[in-house]
Amino acid sequence: MNQKTIFITGASRGIGKSIALLFASRGYQTFLNCSTSMEELRRVKQEIKEKYHTPCTLVPGNVGDSRKVNEIYERIYEECTHLDVLVNNAGISYINLLTDMTDEDWNRIIQTNLSSAFYCCRQAIPPMVSKRSGKIINISSMWGTSGASCEVAYSASKSGINGFTKALAKELAPSNVQVNAIACGVIDTSMNSQLTEEERKALEEDIPAGRYGTPEEIAQMVWNIVHAPDYMTGQIIGVDGGFL
Repeated sequence: MNQKTIFITGASRGIGKSIALLFASRGYQTFLNCSTSMEELRRVKQEIKEKYHTPCTLVPGNVGDSRKVNEIYERIYEECTHLDVLVNNAGISYINLLTDMTDEDWNRIIQTNLSSAFYCCRQAIPPMVSKRSGKIINISSMWGTSGASCEVAYSASKSGINGFTKALAKELAPSNVQVNAIACGVIDTSMNSQLTEEERKALEEDIPAGRYGTPEEIAQMVWNIVHAPDYMTGQIIGVDGGFL
């Protein structure tokens, strides 16, 4: 039986790391990406090697850069003929007034959060279509549905991911490749570390579940989607503790 493969962007910590560890623990060959946190990414690989003894290849680089993505996939396809799973998880946030954003701020958010999914899907899709098998999962946000004040660029990028997911799912459905997204609520990751303790408590009070979600819960949902019936595609699945 051929070993299954998964490529995860933004895998050095948080949600991406949890996805990597879960799939490695269940026998997948993992390809892990990050842009800047290489020491943390190496530690993820070391943990996979020591605990699960499954193949793990680091493919660092800025996935918001199409040329770098082409190089990353050249490396991936040196080791496998196709990906079984692609998880577009790389993302950054920006909290401030829209009028205080520079062109560079806006472009960085859109390139990292939205364009990266386009670049990575474009490279992953042809072998998936040839094999008539593949799962693409985009990590989105509830703010892509409802919008968040002072996070206009982030909200716009995640709303774009939702539209991207639905459209691509229709395009690939005849080829038996499924595309879905997870609209995450407030997850306890370093992205939220900039919040003060008062802000954290106030946000928790707005969540019906009374707590933040965990990266491990999102990883479990990714696993569930990968192993869901093939008829499920084009869905934006909310995991937000009842927030929306």
